Amino acid sequence: MKLNYLIIAMFTFVLFPACENENENETKISQNNTDESHNLGQNCMNCHVSGGDGEGWFTIAGSLYDKSKTVAYPNGSVKLTSEPNGSGTTIIIVDNDIKGNFYSTEEIDFGEGLFAGIYGTNGEQKFMTSKITTGACNACHGTTTAKLWME
Repeated sequence: MKLNYLIIAMFTFVLFPACENENENETKISQNNTDESHNLGQNCMNCHVSGGDGEGWFTIAGSLYDKSKTVAYPNGSVKLTSEPNGSGTTIIIVDNDIKGNFYSTEEIDFGEGLFAGIYGTNGEQKFMTSKITTGACNACHGTTTAKLWME
């Protein structure tokens, strides 16, 4: 009888392994000239979070537009720093892809807040004047504040 229980237990573990979200440890970082992303302008963190349907748990994500604010701006970047206007310690630089989106699953310690800057392909720069404590950029930009855009 004990042998039957042992066989059933072993069979159960083979067929039904412990539930683990494979997205937890998946590394995903957007890069210039790639096109892995989707849903321009949407809040990426609606899906790409613990328990969400998206692949990877993003710590920063958003969209960058051209000056029309309707077309994706390809191949720029976003940088988070400890001080305003791109100064201080660089915490992370995330390139955006050709679809205008940027994202990363790398761990980011926002602490008391970080400063964000966006960088265009021709050297243009724009900076947020206030600290951010979350990387869900499209949660505000494009909804309650202006979209992120470059010339």
